[in-house]
Amino acid sequence: MPPTESALIVGAGPIGLACAIAARRRRVDPLVIDAGAIAESMARYPVGMVFFTTPDRLEIGGHPFVCAGPKATREEALMYYRGVARAEGLRVRPYTRLVGAERGADGVVCRLERTLGHSRPETVACERLVLATGYFEHPNPLGVPGEGLPHVSHYSEEAHRLCGLEVVIVGAKNSAVELALNAFRAGARVTVVHRGTSLKPTVKYWLRPDFENRVAAGEIAVRWNTVVEEITAGDVAIRGPARAERLPADRVFLLTGFQPDFGLLRGLGITLDPETLRPAHDPATLETNVPGIYLAGSLTAGRYTSEIFIENGRYDGERIFGREGGSR
Repeated sequence: MPPTESALIVGAGPIGLACAIAARRRRVDPLVIDAGAIAESMARYPVGMVFFTTPDRLEIGGHPFVCAGPKATREEALMYYRGVARAEGLRVRPYTRLVGAERGADGVVCRLERTLGHSRPETVACERLVLATGYFEHPNPLGVPGEGLPHVSHYSEEAHRLCGLEVVIVGAKNSAVELALNAFRAGARVTVVHRGTSLKPTVKYWLRPDFENRVAAGEIAVRWNTVVEEITAGDVAIRGPARAERLPADRVFLLTGFQPDFGLLRGLGITLDPETLRPAHDPATLETNVPGIYLAGSLTAGRYTSEIFIENGRYDGERIFGREGGSR
């Protein structure tokens, strides 16, 4: 028989950790796993990134989030979340992925594998399986030739590594704007490509004027109303409203957003709405149509991942594990 856990929480981001704290305070000792590190999605954010929201809205478990300025940085957030996990004594196994699960007679039987090294897969049974995986591990594909080349990435990178390079950035949200500014200041020659006519309205208010001023000064190039047709080892083929051209590119960043792992959800037997891809679940308890499997955070929103943030997802553990001091 495989080892049995009272609860297995998949995802060691802020919402997964908040669920684990909620479980511990209700006398349930969960095992938390993550395919990456604690707060892996934040670890992939640009170095020095500043959060839009205030620190108090990033807090979990009632632990104060103290930072040097009015808004927290990426580094402060990473320190905070690993510190909370340590202070709460949470059992976290990083670099461990859920590859499948099925409902058994006495609970949910899960298949796990390590993402570091070559250890053999293992099986763990649990009474409750909580999916808090978010969406940052699954980029939206652009679907063009060359997307899988080694110099192409769907994630940002420390700008220092881009000094002296020709850099093409596809996208117009915060991550694209922030990388463009950082890469320019590190000494890269930057071109931003976007299929729309302007920056997304959700771009942080302190980034927008900085970016627009750099564009007006000719320090960052932009191609609006433009799509990528092909990526090669040395350039990017684009087509705009007036003409097609090829941009020289040593590095290409496709910062076009992310989506949940819908394949995993389907594989677990969870029903998805055909249009919105929202998983079937009870909004009061967050239990899916598969008994014993629960959702937390942005997974509940299907395609509309921007509806759920740390601010409103950090309380999902209370719905899953019930009122403190009692049962659900």
